[in-house]
Amino acid sequence: MLLDAASLYFRAFYGVPTSVTTPDGRPINAVRGFLDMTARLLTAHGPDRLVACWDDDWRPAFRVEALPSYKAHRVATEGEEEVPDELGPQVPILVDVLAAAGIDRVGAPGFEADDVIGTLATRARGPVDIVTGDRDLFQLVDDDRGVRVLYTNRGIADLETVDEAAVAAKYGIPGRAYADFAVLRGDPSDGLPGVAGVGAKTAAALINEFGDVAGIRAAAARTVVARPPLTAAVLKKLHAAADYLDRAPVVVAVAKDIDMPAVEGDLPRSPADPATLAGLAERHGLQSSLGRLGAALGWPADALG
Repeated sequence: MLLDAASLYFRAFYGVPTSVTTPDGRPINAVRGFLDMTARLLTAHGPDRLVACWDDDWRPAFRVEALPSYKAHRVATEGEEEVPDELGPQVPILVDVLAAAGIDRVGAPGFEADDVIGTLATRARGPVDIVTGDRDLFQLVDDDRGVRVLYTNRGIADLETVDEAAVAAKYGIPGRAYADFAVLRGDPSDGLPGVAGVGAKTAAALINEFGDVAGIRAAAARTVVARPPLTAAVLKKLHAAADYLDRAPVVVAVAKDIDMPAVEGDLPRSPADPATLAGLAERHGLQSSLGRLGAALGWPADALG
């Protein structure tokens, strides 16, 4: 099980009220929510291994160089990601808690969590569940290898299981064609404009006819007599978007071959650092959430002292 950590702690922050605080009154809702979500996932799905995948770089230079609009609307004044004031201080606490608990937290310099997930899913020798609220990761679903997305759109209690059949049913495209679909349609949440005037229906028709963006562009280049789905209007739009179509695939494609160390992701059968974890639990009021996490991991009842 690969957790898109930022996706989950943002969801936790907005899903659990900020009135959930530490003993000295600081919001701790994101950390509590993340731990409770993880416990529920472990209990419901019983993975053999677990990795919290991290954004070491939430807006990598190679993607910004290709498409300057990439996530530009989320940039704060100092160039960092815009994060709610009450969430920012909780992230380092979560880092410390995961380390003390012994749950692998993995990032890669210059890459997003998506790329870590893509690499680990590609390396995996067995089935993989990817837990995220990010549709970009639909491009990784692979029925042959058992890679699926547990999509949090409806919350952890009501996950949407996304496999190739689900992608096909939802978007009318082959299950592994989501990246090309996203390039054409665009995604405002990531600052991805798409091809102006090409919506989901046209994008799906083009992919079904020509396979992928490269096939669509090759067909557009050699088309003399326009006919659906390459109508005269669509051809004009594709030609007008030539520069964007040169750049966007680099932005949308999840990396699958990052040079990073092997990650085992073994479930900790007891805390890696019980004393530190107990101190964190007391300082931040995490006893109940860590108790639920420990129960889901099979920790001894006295794991936190």
